[in-house]
Amino acid sequence: MFSDFTNGKLKKSVFWPPFLLLIAAVIYSFADKEGFAKLTNDANYWIFIHFGWLFMLTAMALLFICLAVCFAPIGKVRIGGSHAKPLLSRWKWFAITLCTGIAVGILFWGVAEPMSVFSAPPNVGIKGSSTDAAIYAMSTMYFHWTFLPYAIYTVPALLFAFAYYNMKKPFSLGSLLYPLLGERSLGIFGRITDAVCVYALVLGMAASLGMGILSIAGGLSKLFLIKANLITWAVIDIVIVVTFVISAITGLMNGIKWLCDINGKIFLALPIYILVFGSATFVANFSVQSLGHFLKNFFEMAFYTGGITNDQWPVWWTIFCWANWMAWAPITGVFLGRIGYGYTVREFIGVNLIGTSLFGMVWFASFSGSALHMQLFQNVNLVEVLNTTGSESVIYAFFQQFPLSVLLSSLFILTIYLSYVTGSDAMTSSIGGLCSTGISPESPEPSMFQKVIWGGMLGIVAWVMIAFAGIDGVKMLSNLGGFPVLFLEIAWAAALVKVAWNPSKYDYFKEDYTKDGYPIIFKDDQDQGSNLNQINANPPIQG
Repeated sequence: MFSDFTNGKLKKSVFWPPFLLLIAAVIYSFADKEGFAKLTNDANYWIFIHFGWLFMLTAMALLFICLAVCFAPIGKVRIGGSHAKPLLSRWKWFAITLCTGIAVGILFWGVAEPMSVFSAPPNVGIKGSSTDAAIYAMSTMYFHWTFLPYAIYTVPALLFAFAYYNMKKPFSLGSLLYPLLGERSLGIFGRITDAVCVYALVLGMAASLGMGILSIAGGLSKLFLIKANLITWAVIDIVIVVTFVISAITGLMNGIKWLCDINGKIFLALPIYILVFGSATFVANFSVQSLGHFLKNFFEMAFYTGGITNDQWPVWWTIFCWANWMAWAPITGVFLGRIGYGYTVREFIGVNLIGTSLFGMVWFASFSGSALHMQLFQNVNLVEVLNTTGSESVIYAFFQQFPLSVLLSSLFILTIYLSYVTGSDAMTSSIGGLCSTGISPESPEPSMFQKVIWGGMLGIVAWVMIAFAGIDGVKMLSNLGGFPVLFLEIAWAAALVKVAWNPSKYDYFKEDYTKDGYPIIFKDDQDQGSNLNQINANPPIQG
């Protein structure tokens, strides 16, 4: 288990800086709770004031780059070369992409966020708790949980897939900078990039774990009258961490494919159940009307910083969302890039950006639309539940309005549990891979030690933040993790544009292009299923 320290497989310059920094933060939080809280608050405030506008511009730029790449000639290029066969069927590919990318976000915020926005919208001339506020709340769900955030994931994921499989570069996030920095990206720049991204993801994962712990604790309190306190949170934390570490050490694909297959079906079943036993007609009409509002006001929402009115709403909602997605983006990109082998760039964007966003729209139309209907027309005061018992409890008050509410709440708790286990299973392996040498398609897994140590670390960080600051601590954690990645996202976007402009210059498979550099379209006879032989025929450089 501890062989990494004796056989040279540990990348010390990647492993130790984020690990020691996180350990120091945990120790400081116990030694000086007030000082720790002040430091994190001040750091968050500084980020908001000086860089909130840049988060918003970057998210929009990433979306436009994804769309441009999708319709550019590079869209026809197959990841891994023209003869590469997919590792996964389309359903399993989509299910894994959905489950690992979504984590617990849509589960935690599906009812809590629209209720919060409905009762306290931004300072844009909308009265709280009005019908206009309801439409704005639904539009906000489309805005925060569909195309823009998934573009934040898709850019590094696609660039990693192309760099690893088509450019034959090492298993490192530094490889994504190769089009900009050349060989320098594979040395110290690459290791600094990997270390920063490991630090960011542990904070982002800890934030999501914190949301999951709070939500599960809220469910257990509602169903079984188990009081939510520090001990309850610790027990839930330990159970989740132990489960995903065990799943990770059994082998990445073995654990994830099984978990995602179950969770993907639950994800499909839950919104259907809500619509069948809820207000389907209202939800259909309301969601379409809100979609029109979303499309009409898309750019205004995307660039609303609240600067002229000193409105803090975008700070604690939009910027928090983008920072959280950016904290996850690098390592999620590594994983999503790995499993996209054998599909074209256009198909990759179709699944990672378009497919996931469309699913998000259906999910939030079902959950958020039904919750707003209850608030407006069914005399169910979910806003009061939100304000009195917290974000983690409002979803269970929502479920109480449906048949088999106990079963539904229990299934929801299971879904939260599986969602985090699935996402962390993949991310723990990816973190370990970045901290290890010798990672390649033939030997894709890091050591057991790496998975255990990083799993334990994020469990500790998550508990510390929710114990000291609750949901506000979760948000601060996300912002601190996403901030350094903001600048990497900008660099990766520039690198992807450069590759898309002339893919044949960077692609190892020169035979897949005409002499003028245009991709050759081959007959799509790819078998869909697990097939590593094509990867092993031309392996990338080991990381």
